[in-house]
This record gives sequence, C-alpha cells and structure tokens, in this order.
Amino acid sequence: MRTIKVEELTRDSFSPFGVFYDMLHPAGVALTGELHSFYPDRLSEAWSYRVGFSPITVKKPEKMVITQVEHHFTTPEMILPLDDDMILHVSPATADYPNLNETKAFLVPKGTLVKIATAIWHLAPLPANNDSLTAMIILPETTYARDCPVIDLKEEDVFAIER
Repeated sequence: MRTIKVEELTRDSFSPFGVFYDMLHPAGVALTGELHSFYPDRLSEAWSYRVGFSPITVKKPEKMVITQVEHHFTTPEMILPLDDDMILHVSPATADYPNLNETKAFLVPKGTLVKIATAIWHLAPLPANNDSLTAMIILPETTYARDCPVIDLKEEDVFAIER
C-alpha cells in the first residue's frame, strides 16, 4: 500500500487544489472601529444556489487508510475545522477516476477555511490530534444528493496517510 506523508499547508503547495485563509489570525487591511477589526472578503465564492452550512463529525481512525474519494463537478467545497487541526487529502480534477500519483495530504490548522476547487477529489477531513473532529462543510444545498459521486478505489490504489 502506498503511503502519503502529510505536508504543511502553504499557498504554493495547495494552489493546484484550491485556496485557504486563516480565519483565527486575520491579516491585511481591515475596516476598524473602536471595538472591532473587520477583514472583508478574504475568501469568496459566487454560488447560484442557496448555501448550506453543515457540521460534520469525524472519528480518528486507528490508521488513516483511504479507500474512497468523492468530488463535485459543479461547485467548490469549503471546509472549516472547528475544534482540531484536520488532515485533508486531495487529488487533481479528472473525469472518472482520480490520478492518485498526484495525491497530497495537508495539515490544515484549526480555524483555517479551505476552499477545494471544483472537481478536486477528496473525502471527509480527518482529525489530526483529537479523537474526533468537528468541521463546517459549506456547499450549495443538496450537493451531497445531486453532485457527489463517491467511488471505491481499486484495491491497488488504496493508500495510507502518515504524519
């Protein structure tokens, strides 16, 4: 079984798969008042549907073995880890089956909003430190029911993730 090492999340390393912003440590020009600093439009997306904000809870597996992946042909997906850092695996966009030779796994710090580009292969984020992870998934409503093909990887393509 192939093993993928978790990488640090950087703009260069993640750019083929999407973008991200550290919401807990905002930087740059802010609109400020006596009690606040507002950092507008750090990530944006134009969806033509109503947007759903859906919490997900994920248990930490004994071994991080990936046997399935999914993607969305019509929309990016945003994920915000709320109570732990998360490990997110991604593979480049393809039509029918992922190019697993280009798969990467990233350590996403808690509070960092990740926008996975349209058609990028991925699956649920995994807890990095705790026994479970709670994250917020942001997608157009019902994407999971109409634009979420989940495929089982061929036995020879199953991979493990290591820190």
